[in-house]
Amino acid sequence: MAGNVQVRLKARPAGWVKESDFEIVDADRPVAGSGQLLLKNLWLSLDPYMRGRMDDAKSYAASVALGDVMVGGTISVVQASNHPGFKPGQHVVGHLGWQQYAVSDGAGLRVVEGGRIPLQAYLGAVGMPGVTAWYGLTQIGKPKAGETVVVSAASGAVGSVVGQIAKMHGCRAVGIAGGREKCDFVTGELGFDACVDYKGDDLFGALKAATPGGIDVYFDNVGGVVLDTVLRRLNAFARIPLCGLISGYNATEQYGLKNIRSLLVNRAAIQGFIVSDHLDRWPEALKDLAGWVAEGRVRYRESVAHGIESAPKAFIGMLRGENFGKQLVKIQEA
Repeated sequence: MAGNVQVRLKARPAGWVKESDFEIVDADRPVAGSGQLLLKNLWLSLDPYMRGRMDDAKSYAASVALGDVMVGGTISVVQASNHPGFKPGQHVVGHLGWQQYAVSDGAGLRVVEGGRIPLQAYLGAVGMPGVTAWYGLTQIGKPKAGETVVVSAASGAVGSVVGQIAKMHGCRAVGIAGGREKCDFVTGELGFDACVDYKGDDLFGALKAATPGGIDVYFDNVGGVVLDTVLRRLNAFARIPLCGLISGYNATEQYGLKNIRSLLVNRAAIQGFIVSDHLDRWPEALKDLAGWVAEGRVRYRESVAHGIESAPKAFIGMLRGENFGKQLVKIQEA
């Protein structure tokens, strides 16, 4: 029968992910049973957290088993429904993985409408990355007008939203990104006050120049040398929402922080968080984000790969910072 191309985890990476760690399989297309619905996946979100799911290690979520379809957020259209809560033709956000079709009992699916907001934005600025930015900055960072907020991976799906929300709070927003093109986008299109190119010759010098009053909030997506450098610029009682550590996800040996003393001297607070722990706040966050995107107050950029077979290469490129903005895969047309 076939008719459902899937990307499955074939091997656990040792260090950097390789395309050979995945297997592309044409499986049978599923059929909706009693109380189920058949979904045609249109868009797939590629996110850094997926790298951790490839390892067989203790984490906040279960690892993907070898031979299973890779996990991932999706935008889908309902093709057939034996479920009273869903009708054919509706679009839903779900977590249906790297495949063309899926069957669901409806758990974890949320109906969305395109038009005012492009459908794929529900995987980015009005989805999990946007909520991550909203929660980490407003609930942990707690920015106050006049403070300086710094965010790493500033041109990415999370970081770009962090800086724009910081500006809404009356803060000085400073991004850290890789390369002049990304930094120009962060200051020009997104409206940050400054952006530091971490690939430059003098990261600390550039950061010092961009943060003359020190740093009050640092939203960290990167870890490693960038976090270590930021620690040298903290103000007293600074707050650090720790969202990601992408610089070390493929490392065989983890970076050891040298400037951790700054946390003590400045009485700074650092808090790791996983946005799925705070589902009670998602409706409020999504309402804010949808309004801001529709009004043009939050802008974003996307990198789009085409076809489910392109997902492994696009995922590796995202981990290397080759994407510009939110990394998506357009799986198929509706």
